[in-house]
Amino acid sequence: MRLATFLPPGSGDPRAGEVRGEPGEERVYAHAQEQLTVLERLEDPEAAPVEGPSWALAEVTLLAPVPRPRAIFGIGLNYADHVRETGGETPEQPIVFMKLPASAAAPNAPVHCPKVVRRLDYEGELAVVMGPGRAVAGYAIADDVTARDLQGREPQWTRAKGADGFCPYGPWITTADEIPDPHVLALRTWVNGELRQDSNTSNLIFSVPELIEFISETCTLQAGDLILTGTPSGVGVGQDPPTFLASDDVVRIEIERLGFIEHAVA
Repeated sequence: MRLATFLPPGSGDPRAGEVRGEPGEERVYAHAQEQLTVLERLEDPEAAPVEGPSWALAEVTLLAPVPRPRAIFGIGLNYADHVRETGGETPEQPIVFMKLPASAAAPNAPVHCPKVVRRLDYEGELAVVMGPGRAVAGYAIADDVTARDLQGREPQWTRAKGADGFCPYGPWITTADEIPDPHVLALRTWVNGELRQDSNTSNLIFSVPELIEFISETCTLQAGDLILTGTPSGVGVGQDPPTFLASDDVVRIEIERLGFIEHAVA
């Protein structure tokens, strides 16, 4: 299933439902129970049938599947090629940081660059969406938007990574039963139509189960929590010369079998 939160045409009230159909022919079906949320569906997959109205995908406005996740865990330096382009060393264990619930944004929401930031960067990533009992509920696409100047001069990354809207993700949650192996998915990122990142999740240093196990040693994972699994090489800071995002730039991230997200810089 593909679980989505969306605004129906002409409505300001979010609905939860499922996206069905082949690319170019998708329709969004609402849950019959209007107040049911994607988070509740993740907590209880049998919460309610999808028997409500439907619309063509182009008619609705997609929102972040879980609008304000309780926790967003980021993973740093989890692709060997990204380690090399940053000049870092391969970590012996996962590097975990946090983004804030307010960092979550719709898959096509514009990213607003804070005035203090001069070096805004993109990071296309596979996002793991947790279910109850440390189970993986599904997967999505995320942009771990980063302020490189703040990241470089501050010893921890809350301001660099956790700004409002610095985690557009979606376009929906593809449930885990649709993705038997999350470690064989092509990942690509474009900026203004130029291919910048071209990799595969097979290149992850730490696998999804390893990340879940590591985080769970100290933190209780709950349904709806996100784990951003890291980004491959090709980020702006790794370009020659470094190339950062500017107003009106458009970032598009695609992951095989998960769809794409696309957003502009405001």
